[in-house]
Amino acid sequence: MFSVAAILKELWGLFVDDGSLALALVGWVAICAFGLPRLPIPVLWHGPLLFAGCVVVLVLTVLRAARGRVK
Repeated sequence: MFSVAAILKELWGLFVDDGSLALALVGWVAICAFGLPRLPIPVLWHGPLLFAGCVVVLVLTVLRAARGRVK
């Protein structure tokens, strides 16, 4: 049973290195999926807003990780 848990943990680690990054991206995608259609903006802006939010999340996560490694 221990080996199955170890395998699953390694498999999870292949796809999710930083849990906060993954959680923030899933949250942003959910906000965009449910919130953007309700906003009075053209549909052509949904994709760029999704991309911009993902970039912001990535940059903030990288900056937070970099501050943690400098100390």
